[in-house]
Amino acid sequence: MIDKRVKNAKEAIEGIQDGMTLMLGGFGLCGIPENSINALVESDVKDLTCISNNAGVDDFGLGLLLHKRQIKKMISSYVGENAEFERQMLSGELDVELTPQGTLAEKCRAAQAGIPAFYTPAGYGTEVAEGKEVKEFKGKPHILEHAYEADYSIVKAWKGDHAGNLIFKGSARNFNHPMAGAAKITIAEVEELVEPGQLDPNEIHIPGIMIQRIFQGEKFEKRIEQRTVRTKE
Repeated sequence: MIDKRVKNAKEAIEGIQDGMTLMLGGFGLCGIPENSINALVESDVKDLTCISNNAGVDDFGLGLLLHKRQIKKMISSYVGENAEFERQMLSGELDVELTPQGTLAEKCRAAQAGIPAFYTPAGYGTEVAEGKEVKEFKGKPHILEHAYEADYSIVKAWKGDHAGNLIFKGSARNFNHPMAGAAKITIAEVEELVEPGQLDPNEIHIPGIMIQRIFQGEKFEKRIEQRTVRTKE
């Protein structure tokens, strides 16, 4: 069995260079690979194209890369709670490709499954469909979308073993699941790294064959993106 462990996030991101395209799992601040993102910030790699549902917040997650101008293009489904993301997009400093959320997820999953393209009705009649092939199925127009092509995919899981088998916990499964194995190299950071055989095979979400590097992260903050509380009576 291949041991895919690396020491830490710094070692895990070795090989990521200027101008590369990265997939980064997470939804809001839930299940983001925060250790790997911090390592990217420290590496000063630049001109990145990042495929992620959103871009974290101003001072956490991908927001840290935005502040250092390390991201050239964001491919996302929404701007989210990141004011800097919004500012750079509106000012023209950042190239942004907004994509319907389901389409974004399927473009990741298609890449994971080796499917080059697919048709979807989402986005027809809007700017999303401009320049794309249109075909009717059962009388309904669909646009052709191509699977993403990324150099690295970086995901976050709850548990993993030395072979790269992963288990996600709750809603942190989100975009991490379709992004695992969807790039040339997939990096997995986990909360708990165990010996092979310690994970129940029936509970594994991603098999190790899809993962090339794995490490145990530390000091996970698990922030809440928006805290909504009831007024005390």
